[in-house]
Formats: sequence, structure tokens, C-alpha cells
Amino acid sequence: MNETLWGGRFTKNTDETINAFQASIGFDRRMYREDIAGSIAHATMLAKCGILSESDRDIIIRGLKDIEERIEKGDFFFDTALEDIHMNIEKRLTEAIGEAGGRLHTARSRNDQVALDTHLYLRRATMEVAHLILDMQRALVETAEKYEDVIMPGYTHLQRAQPILFSHHLMAYFAMLGRDFERFVGVYQRADLMPLGAGALAGTTFPIDRAFTAELLHFEALYMNSLDAVSDRDYILEFLSAGSILMVHLSRLSEEIILWCSREFSFVELDDAHCTGSSMMPQKKNPDVSELVRGKTGRVIGHLMAMLTTVKGLPLAYNKDLQEDKEGTFDTIDTVKFSLAVYARILRGLKVNRAVTEQAVAEDFSNATDLADYLAKKGLPFREAHAVAGKAVRYCIERHKWLTDLTAEEYKNFSPLFDEDIREVLRPENCVKHRDSLGGTSYHQVAVQLSAAKHLMAEEQQTVETWREKQICAE
Repeated sequence: MNETLWGGRFTKNTDETINAFQASIGFDRRMYREDIAGSIAHATMLAKCGILSESDRDIIIRGLKDIEERIEKGDFFFDTALEDIHMNIEKRLTEAIGEAGGRLHTARSRNDQVALDTHLYLRRATMEVAHLILDMQRALVETAEKYEDVIMPGYTHLQRAQPILFSHHLMAYFAMLGRDFERFVGVYQRADLMPLGAGALAGTTFPIDRAFTAELLHFEALYMNSLDAVSDRDYILEFLSAGSILMVHLSRLSEEIILWCSREFSFVELDDAHCTGSSMMPQKKNPDVSELVRGKTGRVIGHLMAMLTTVKGLPLAYNKDLQEDKEGTFDTIDTVKFSLAVYARILRGLKVNRAVTEQAVAEDFSNATDLADYLAKKGLPFREAHAVAGKAVRYCIERHKWLTDLTAEEYKNFSPLFDEDIREVLRPENCVKHRDSLGGTSYHQVAVQLSAAKHLMAEEQQTVETWREKQICAE
């Protein structure tokens, strides 16, 4: 006789190897709070609808809270034979309170129960990720303000291009994280749908009140199609997609920090607490955290690709393949949260070598565009001005000079439009100052960006607080 909770139709117990293969308790046990909260809401709804007695409801709720306390104390045995967190809790509940425990699953399937737990868990995880995005944005703004007047080379093709403010560079990552935050808002909205009551796939014959359950768990809306409710994994795909894009942004920042703190650049120095050394080479100070974040990005992208591949050919409604949605999602949650948390610390501990960045922009040709712009403003067509600037650069290279080293007479040999003020125009701080177009790198425009950033963070904070209040009420 099969003794599992679903074993009535079977004459044999499941092979132990099969049990181990299909069990998810090793990773889905982390959803125990969500499973218990969902069961408490379900029992409350069943009692409200007269399907469950109030006394059974109270016994069930006390039993579930006792199980939650035991799990949090580490005094709960998770049995692989019971497959998952849902059956582990239900089995222990029934053993503890008897017949009432067996009534909890009335009008509910593991399919909609799993879906509910995953929605609740991902909703909470999204809130936590959004909070960490916001903290990293704060770290970017703090660091940008700390070094607001530092000038560094801006790059294209990893070749020095034009002088920019270091703060302007950091605010580019702030903008990326702002879009990441928006994407996770969308994820939250799609996770904020209540699937419970869909049953296995077709609903239930019991007169349940799904809207009441949703209200208890503070869901914004209900799934209106039972097949969709148990088979939808769009919100997980969206989380993995948003997580992958976020990790790509962190990976790009990692690559730059790794370059900047190398001896070849020496633009920044990382705090000793955020680096490691070498077991052989005593002089080494390695940016391991940045390298790990860069490396873990591929791992997160892989989880997205795996999930897309898993669901691409599944017929409706539930298939066991969908169990594969959790390990990759849980790992993505952990990886994204870790990466954001450590990067906020790295940014706050980072020191900019101002003397090195200033020398870098003083001894290069990143002001050549300003030379061409100078002539264009005096009426010379830009293409001709570009050619004149190029000839001036070549002239300097051949004579081991920089553009600011040339005399007014030398400039007039290239064009009579040059005046005595050209060397002042080419100073790095003036190259930065005069790029005052909206979104540019000028001191004024970066100040505008920083002000806008603070307003945006206040709005994001309000969003996170709203979610947190909702989360507390649902627990």
C-alpha cells in the first residue's frame, strides 16, 4: 500500500531512486513561510464559506503556526519521501492535529498551492531586490557627490575619447539601475496575482471565495483562468530576465572597476576589506568581488535560458517540468541580492586617485573634439574643422607634444580662425564645463542629474515601503 498523501490509487511505494530524483524539498523548503501563510488563508476562507468548521480552522491555524516555529528553531525533519515543502508540512500537520489536518486540502490542489507559494515568495524577493537596488543607487550618488569635480577620460572602443566628470560616469550606472528598478516593478505587478482556487487545472466544485483569499494575502488581482493560473511562469521569466539585465549592468561596472584599479590605470583604489591577496605574490591586491560578480552574471543568464527552454514546449496545464522553475530562480535571487549588497559596500569604500585622473586628461588628445568645435563655432564646416584638428593631433604626435603645448602661432599655421584663447578652451575643466547640453557631462548638468536622482530615489523608497507594508499584512 502506498502511504503517500496521493497514494490511494497505487499498490506500490515509489522507488527510492525515483523519490530522490523528483523530490524538491532540498530547495523548496525555503518557501515554508509562504506555504504556511497560504494554508492559513485557505483555511480561513474555507471556514468563512462554511466548508470547514471554525473549530477545525482554529486547530489547523494553531498547528501550522507551531510547525512554523519548529522550522525556524531547526526542530523539523524534512522527509525526501514526502517530495516537497507542501506535503512535508501537511503530513506533519495531520500527524499533530489528526482529522482536521486532512480537511485543509479541501478545494485545493498542489498545483495551485505551489503556484501560490511561488507568487508569494517571488513577490517578497522582488521587494528585497528593489530595496537593494535603491541602496546601490544611494551609494552611487554618495560617491558621485564625494568626487563631483574629478575629471577622468571618457572612452569609446576602450580608447580615450573626451574628458568627463567621474560623477557623470557613475550616474550612467545610476540610470541603468533606475531602469532595473522599473523592470522589477513590472515583475512585482505580474507576481501580484492570486492563483489559489484554480485547483489542479479546472477550478473546484466547492463554493469557495477566491477574492476573500486574495484579500487575506493582499494580492492586487486574481487569475481569471484556472488553466493559466497553474501553468503561468511568465512572472518568473520576467524576474530572471530583469535579474539578468541587472547583472549585466553590474558586470559592466565590474569590468571597469577591475581596469581602473589595475596598475595600468590606477584611477581608483578599493578598500582592503573588499579585496584579497595572493598565496604566492605578496604585493597583490585582487578585485575578487568584482570578478565574481562578472562571473556570476553568466550563471544568472543561464538560469533565464534554462527556464525559457523548459517552458517553450509545454502543453497546458501543469507538467512536472515546471518544478525546474525554482532552483534557478532561488539561485538568481541569492546571486542578485549578494551582488547588489557587496557593490554598495565597494562603492562606499572606493577611493579615486585624483592626481592620476587629472594627469590622464592633461596628457592625451581627448580635447581634440573641442578643437574642432572651436573652429566650427567660428563658421568652418565641421568636416573641415575635423580635418584641421586631426592634422594638429598628428603634428603634436610627431613632435611629442600635447594640444595645450602648442603656441598661438603654431595654431594659426593650421587655420587663421584660431585666436589666443584656444589653449584656454582646451583645458580639461573647460572641455567638461562647456558640454552643457541636457544630459551632458558639465558640472551643471551632473548637478541636475544628482538632484533628479534624489527625487527618483524618494519615489522608489515609497514604492518599496508600500510593498513592505503589504508584505507584513500578508504574513
